[in-house]
Amino acid sequence: MPITSSDNYFEDFRVGAIYDHPRARTIDNADNLWITHLTLNTAQVHFNLDYRQQMMGGIFAERLVMGAVTLALVVGLTSEDMSENAFMDLGMDEIKLSTPVYRDDTLYASSEVLEVRDSEERPDAGIVAYRFTGRNSDGAVVVQGKRTLLVKRRSHWAVADGHGKELADERNA
Repeated sequence: MPITSSDNYFEDFRVGAIYDHPRARTIDNADNLWITHLTLNTAQVHFNLDYRQQMMGGIFAERLVMGAVTLALVVGLTSEDMSENAFMDLGMDEIKLSTPVYRDDTLYASSEVLEVRDSEERPDAGIVAYRFTGRNSDGAVVVQGKRTLLVKRRSHWAVADGHGKELADERNA
């Protein structure tokens, strides 16, 4: 039984393609607090309500969600479409966190394919770069960045991934 999708191999990506990812994720306090404390982040605005109320005249409505939490959740929302058949991340850059995120914000993600090219080292894979954008339920952009992946080629991996019948059907169509 296949455990990966059959439509997100290297050969399926096209520069300029836009993906509006179907899942969304509402952030709760546990997401923010666990990851903030797990990573030893000492910025109190993420976990101390008294401090948050005093900081900058109390301009923040709630504890701020740590940027790494926002980034991780949005990248995760893109993963089914963009990186399910990836071997590895090659890089992540141009990251901008532009709007505060709070508990109970729901995040949505979209992606635009920026680059699709052969890998010089791996004939069984290619390189895909995409820009991800995370928005809250008001449509405000909360995070953007560029992610570069090494992605399996269907021609080398579909049968091993359990897509042999689908591959044969494609060839016979």
